[in-house]
Amino acid sequence: MAGTHFAVAYAHNEAVSWDEFVHAFTLVYREPLALAAGLPFALTLLAILLAHELGHFFACRHHHIHSSYPFFIPFPTLIGTLGAFILIRSPIRTTRALFDVGASGPLVGFLVAVPALVYGIVYAKFVPGLAVPADNKIILGAPLILHLLAPIFHHGAKTASLLLHPVGRAAWVGLFATSLNLLPAAQLDGGHILRSVNQRAHRFSSILLPLLLVFLGFRFWAGWYIWAAMLVAIRFLRALPIYNPEPLDSRRLAAASLSLLIFLLSFMAAPFLE
Repeated sequence: MAGTHFAVAYAHNEAVSWDEFVHAFTLVYREPLALAAGLPFALTLLAILLAHELGHFFACRHHHIHSSYPFFIPFPTLIGTLGAFILIRSPIRTTRALFDVGASGPLVGFLVAVPALVYGIVYAKFVPGLAVPADNKIILGAPLILHLLAPIFHHGAKTASLLLHPVGRAAWVGLFATSLNLLPAAQLDGGHILRSVNQRAHRFSSILLPLLLVFLGFRFWAGWYIWAAMLVAIRFLRALPIYNPEPLDSRRLAAASLSLLIFLLSFMAAPFLE
């Protein structure tokens, strides 16, 4: 349904809106075959989320950590989902295992999202005034990687006037989810990465980041208040001890730097503007 909404907006050269999103739900009983238009978005997004979770899953297998298969969370949000997750059912005993499990998901998911984003840019439409605020119109933000790739693959066009193809919009969602997972705090993927690099920095970041998100919520997007509250709540959960705090090798430290770069390329202070 979310994909159909993006497909209809793309076909009519329009920004997304809550009215059209709600209208897509009526197709279930009015014209269910019309929902097939949402498959390019849905399948691309599922592929990105699945790649992310399988990265975690196979890292767990490599380190003999018991985990579930990926679970997906469909939900009637504008993007059609609350993401996906796996359940880890045994301790992560070393810092290297903690790093591999935390970093593998975002790295693999990003590798799948970037080609989809390029496709979305190549087949994007130039729509003047797309980012001009209007009633019931939702303006989607642009991550840094979109600002960098758009002029290359769409004849120098600026992101503010580009209406991404639904496949590219699925990549946008995947990048947004990647940036949220890479927030360096608590038991998020970014928190696991930072904890494996420096436990003191992880404790400090887990305290400071919710305060920073409150500021971003006041300044840019109210959804950051929810994430700030969630990070505070997670602090009350018991973090499993690391029995073997061996330092990371140079290859993993390089991957940690790459994870930071992916976070910077994917993050949006204002992902949604109305």
